[in-house]
Amino acid sequence: MSYSFLKESKLYIEYGGSKYRIYTTTAISFSQTFAEDSYPVKTLHDQSKMLAGTTITKANPAQFSFTVPLTAEKDESIVMDLITDLVATSDSDIETQQLKSFNIYVQTGSSTFKVESCVITGANFSFSQLEQFKVEIEGQGTKLSRIGNESYNLGVIQSESPTRTPLLIYPEVTVDSLNMTSIISVSVQIQNNVDWTPFETLHSSLDVTNSSNAMFPSAYVVSERIVSGTINQYQTDNNITQFDDFSTNSNINVLAKKKDGTTFWAIQINPGMYTARMNVADVYNQAYDFRSTDNTALGTRITTYS
Repeated sequence: MSYSFLKESKLYIEYGGSKYRIYTTTAISFSQTFAEDSYPVKTLHDQSKMLAGTTITKANPAQFSFTVPLTAEKDESIVMDLITDLVATSDSDIETQQLKSFNIYVQTGSSTFKVESCVITGANFSFSQLEQFKVEIEGQGTKLSRIGNESYNLGVIQSESPTRTPLLIYPEVTVDSLNMTSIISVSVQIQNNVDWTPFETLHSSLDVTNSSNAMFPSAYVVSERIVSGTINQYQTDNNITQFDDFSTNSNINVLAKKKDGTTFWAIQINPGMYTARMNVADVYNQAYDFRSTDNTALGTRITTYS
């Protein structure tokens, strides 16, 4: 008997016919549950049957999450593409925007798991003083399955750089003409609200006997996309008048600066809104909660990734 340890897990992404090794932290999670429908079995003539019966015929969308440290070599650039870019599709002459779909493979010490037709529903970029720059990913897929043991052959994996250089960054922020010095931390979140379309049918449900022939989700719509974040700033005599400020039409720029002062990653939100609030702590500080109101392509607003 052998055990599988999280620290031994390897994650791969398959997109456009190519597979990429993605180096993550140990913050990897993936699972899928089945939906239960209960029904009463108590009858007028038999009141003793107090416990409900059950049927299980369909699966809920698979859930996954992982954290990717960003590097100077940018071998994880496929993740950045999947986060930002949308694909235009057309149905009955109605054009819609869909998320890029991909497969995830996770190899453990004893198994190889696959999550099919994945989409990213959330991405969080964390900017802190001299901390490694990383992005936290979460999403959903249609089906989770075990496709083999730890020796399962995934085929050709895209080549990667011989080195991995972690990035220590610090945030730099501009919001119109506000004083944005004394920054503590910044976060930027990209959220995709996904609604899975109903997929169960009476005919298919009658054929379900176990997990191998259960009904799984297959199609979805993106109901809303949100780009938002928070800027935390020490309160000083230079910015004290900003603690109760707000705006519905601002130009917000968030930059991740390397130690040498060059910009590695940047996003411009213009127009955007923000509201300021004060935080009472050992050292007084204030936060600016912002959100984009710009509907242009997100990929064009990430002005730097180099």
